[in-house]
Amino acid sequence: MGLLLAAGHARRYGGDKLLAAMADGQPLALAALANLHAALADVRVVLRAVQTELAERCRAAGAGVILVPESSTGMGENIARGVAACPAAAGWIIALADMPWVSPASVRAIDAALAEGAAMAAPVYRGRRGHPVGFAARWGAELCALSGDQGARALIARAPQALLEVQVCDAGVLRDVDVPEDLAGLGDFDAGQSVR
Repeated sequence: MGLLLAAGHARRYGGDKLLAAMADGQPLALAALANLHAALADVRVVLRAVQTELAERCRAAGAGVILVPESSTGMGENIARGVAACPAAAGWIIALADMPWVSPASVRAIDAALAEGAAMAAPVYRGRRGHPVGFAARWGAELCALSGDQGARALIARAPQALLEVQVCDAGVLRDVDVPEDLAGLGDFDAGQSVR
């Protein structure tokens, strides 16, 4: 199952970046959703209740929507609420809505790693680990206990031996959008600059 995290406040961007148009006119978050959905049949998008337009567009694109309160403490809590809403999943591939260049092939590689028995899996491009990150069902309780803005980084740090690094030929696993200038073409991207 894919969980697309889209409930952030985008303070560094200076506005609602998830509906900002990419070069082809597609909104940023919907581009990320399309790539995730091309690889996974079941995708849910984690949103704040006030993001009504984005919620409608995600549903129209065939994704489920999981709403978190405006008072959410950050990425950790959003992951926890997303996982808790899908407790029967065989695992979760957690993707970020501000990373619209992740290829479906990279998502499929993470999904395949989980299906083959990996406890956790993350893509690696040119020696740098990126997103999305996959977690097998055994991590459900730990994911549901997350809070704050650190995502699942602490969980990975506690069990580094459980993480399978999957080599990919996809700079998109490293590239996110923080400011409007980040929407420029891939030719301007330095793969040596890892996100988060």
